[in-house]
Amino acid sequence: MSVSTSDLPANRPLVFDGHNDLALKLLLGKLTPDDIWTGTGTGHIDMAKARAGGFAGGFFAMFVPSAGGFDLSELVRASYDIPLPAPVPQAEALRQTRRAAEGLEALQEAGLLEICTSTAQIEALMGGPKWAAIMHLEGAEAIDPDFRVLEELYDRGLRSLGPVWSRPTDFGEGVPFRFPSDPDTGNGLTALGKELVRECNRKRIMIDLSHLNARGVEDVAAITDAPLVATHSNAWAECHHARNLTDRQLEMIAESDGMVGINFATAFLRPDGQMSADVSLDPLLRHFDHMVSILGEDRIGLGSDFDGAVVPTEMGDCAGLTALRTALRRHGVDEAMMEKLAWKNWMRVLRKTWGEAPSA
Repeated sequence: MSVSTSDLPANRPLVFDGHNDLALKLLLGKLTPDDIWTGTGTGHIDMAKARAGGFAGGFFAMFVPSAGGFDLSELVRASYDIPLPAPVPQAEALRQTRRAAEGLEALQEAGLLEICTSTAQIEALMGGPKWAAIMHLEGAEAIDPDFRVLEELYDRGLRSLGPVWSRPTDFGEGVPFRFPSDPDTGNGLTALGKELVRECNRKRIMIDLSHLNARGVEDVAAITDAPLVATHSNAWAECHHARNLTDRQLEMIAESDGMVGINFATAFLRPDGQMSADVSLDPLLRHFDHMVSILGEDRIGLGSDFDGAVVPTEMGDCAGLTALRTALRRHGVDEAMMEKLAWKNWMRVLRKTWGEAPSA
């Protein structure tokens, strides 16, 4: 199909995004709330860029960095298998996670965002002066075996959780940064990890499959009563990276009426697996086509990984969401599908996961 783009606003429809790492930049002292207000920082997301790109909010990840950092420089080799950092002790992870939560709460105090626990809140904020934010935990190292910390974070607004990043945890194993590789790289969820899924189901906290290995995804699917969701993942058929989802996994997500947010990180987009910005948006469009062929139009969204990855130069930062809309329109995406991709599909799956009434 073809659509005319001459009269369509470049920064609309608004985007509700499946994943960003802005809180990590706050945690590491690379940004302040003032930088985000004024646009004086060097990150992918600030208020000026958000207005230009039509970024309305999304999942704001709380992530515990590894001691000594994590070197991704080898992701430009023809093949790689980067050693994963050691597990983070629960006490240290909890300290860092509380600091990350305080960072998001500081952004809320500053009037930059509002931590949301319902889709009604999110939809009311979209288009307004503040971002709609879901508090998301990327890697559950901070959670204790009795789930008291889960209760604490829930009370602060946590409504989405990934059991692992890529480091091993008490809950399961993540996929390594390995190319070429499929995601069948190790053991699945531990007994405690399976209980975490059940506890999140009881509390209606979304479980994120991104970063889980193949067996972990199978374990979640066997336990959960919620839709299967990968907030920021791509298609393994288009890029043979361990981080990407196989067709079987995409089929499982479709059968559960879940969804996937397309990740803009170039290492997971490019057929050569390289974390290099020197690439057009064409690979992203190929991932989009492949995932839509399996998931359908109602189960795909955006999961940028802004402020946590290298994205195509053609996009650059969240202001470059305009370039993405233009590319999608030229690719034949009509406005009804564009709205689903930009935000409506996220609202649909969140309503199901959080136990809300369907939209009228």
